[in-house]
Amino acid sequence: MLVNMNEVLRPAKKNHYAVGLFNAVNLELARGIISAAESSRSPVIMGTAEVLLPYGPLEEVSYYLLPMAKKASVPVVVHLDHGLSYDTCIKALELGFSSIMYDCSTDSYEENVRKVKEMADIAHSYGATIEGELGHVGDNEGSAEGSDHMEDPSKFFTDPALAKDFVDKTGVDALAIAVGNAHGAYKLPPKLDFERIRTIASTVDVPLVLHGGSGLTDNDFRQAIKDGISKVNIFTDINVAAVEAEFKKFSSMEKGLIDLIPAAVEAVKQESLKKMELFSSTGKADIKHTPVSNADIEMITKLVAAEVAKYLKK
Repeated sequence: MLVNMNEVLRPAKKNHYAVGLFNAVNLELARGIISAAESSRSPVIMGTAEVLLPYGPLEEVSYYLLPMAKKASVPVVVHLDHGLSYDTCIKALELGFSSIMYDCSTDSYEENVRKVKEMADIAHSYGATIEGELGHVGDNEGSAEGSDHMEDPSKFFTDPALAKDFVDKTGVDALAIAVGNAHGAYKLPPKLDFERIRTIASTVDVPLVLHGGSGLTDNDFRQAIKDGISKVNIFTDINVAAVEAEFKKFSSMEKGLIDLIPAAVEAVKQESLKKMELFSSTGKADIKHTPVSNADIEMITKLVAAEVAKYLKK
């Protein structure tokens, strides 16, 4: 079933597990991800990122992501990851994506707030959710998700003192934070700032997102989720698993494309399953959260104001 992020991340935050975002730039990746989610009864977030659109154009990706999500027996969020432009985010919403990320993290703080607030209002009018980023998650060399390599990532860590202000002013439904993580394959073991995660988690009331999950150790994941991470982004691991499976099948002299496809799907499924089990999202598909809509909040506010007015007149 197609849902937005609130319906899977709010329960994750409350019950201390995480939901994986797996980018699916082709049908084989999507089939493996959905198969893993259904077999493990795990909610899942599936999508693509703006920098991946050359490999799978947004509209074409929507042709299979949305029908597969609607047909699935578990909650599936269809998410645009790292939307870098206003137009791409709007297009995703118009196509029916149930969630977007508008990444303005390289802008000034004031500009980040302004642009994300504007997009949050638009996304919510579609019934979709929105993720923002505070601080800046860089990219390891050769990352498929970007090219912003940083020599000293600590200079761009999320400032806990600004986190609540950012969430309050923008109205985002989830917050991506920079705590020593980076996109792509790590050459050296990353050093996550777990204390920073704990501090931010205790300051804001929205789920926190860890980008650059591929390559972290199992203990890194467990500790980060324990400290407050509710969504973890994965791409490199499933991307590599698919091509390794195809290469192995190709080397066995079965060289037709139809011989390679099942191998790729199964490899993605197994790698996704590993992550779902590690994130403790397996068996959580039936945990639901019904978010309060903006219309409900407005109605409640008006009712309270009316009651206060009656009281003051007495």
